[in-house]
Amino acid sequence: MVSAPHEAMHRIFQEYPELVSQLSGVLGLELPPVVSAEPVTVDLTETEPLERRVDTLLRIGTENDGPFLLVVEAQGKKDPGKTASWPYYVTYLNNKYRLPVLLLVVCQDHATAAWAARPLTIGLPQWPTVTTRPLVAGPHNMPVITNVAEARKDLPLATLAAITHADNPDVDAILKTMSVALRDTPEAIAGPVVEFIAQGLGNRPAAQQWRNLVAVDLSFYTSPLSEEIRDEGRVEGRVEGRVEGRAEGRVEGRVESHAEGVLLILNVRGIEITDTTRDRVTTCDDPELLRRWLAHAAVVTTSDQIFDDVAPADR
Repeated sequence: MVSAPHEAMHRIFQEYPELVSQLSGVLGLELPPVVSAEPVTVDLTETEPLERRVDTLLRIGTENDGPFLLVVEAQGKKDPGKTASWPYYVTYLNNKYRLPVLLLVVCQDHATAAWAARPLTIGLPQWPTVTTRPLVAGPHNMPVITNVAEARKDLPLATLAAITHADNPDVDAILKTMSVALRDTPEAIAGPVVEFIAQGLGNRPAAQQWRNLVAVDLSFYTSPLSEEIRDEGRVEGRVEGRVEGRAEGRVEGRVESHAEGVLLILNVRGIEITDTTRDRVTTCDDPELLRRWLAHAAVVTTSDQIFDDVAPADR
């Protein structure tokens, strides 16, 4: 089962594809401004029974330089298997779509980032036939943003920076900066940021601090994280105007949100949703069951597998 930090590190590019251009100054590579981004199926399976999937794949449109494919891989640790799979992804996609391919690897620790940044060569030592050069974003080059104005200026970049610095000794200051920066931000914009950071922190100690900050600084938001905090009673007395039946309304809201999330994840991953799956998801009124299906939707290969007790691992 893939972890929440893994999902946050690559899915943020699905939500904010303009991050590709915004990373130019951070990564030292001049990239053209993004004018469009289309989700592309992440399934790279060939006719042979060997399944290959990238984490996120986007077709990026630019103003003057033409489109290119962006592959985003979230890497939590060193994986010798990537030495073969990453060059395969790049060459396969270039051959299939006839477009330039950029491989971006997002990491949360220095050792993994240094490992991921090594050029991968195929061929003889004295004459490499193919060289794959991953572009790496991690704690070694992402900014440590502890200035509220700077965070507000570019929330997507600040969010990715907070995720990549999840193990930074100054993570408390980073998270406090983000919570303050979101105070006057419209809920539609702040909601995804709150959730991406929560996912990116995983089960680290800083995750609890983020929950507390969301409860205190952003208690009026209705994101899944803030709803969960309210249900646990972490913000008792902070929500004004409580009326009878509000708890029931929150449950209904979560049911609807989780059901939509299950179908959205399957759709974004390019997995065909059967009528049976759609009907069962949209008619389910059990929030906990829907949350389990939501987690399974990130790793299954067919839509009906979300109902299995144990979802198949994505990799």
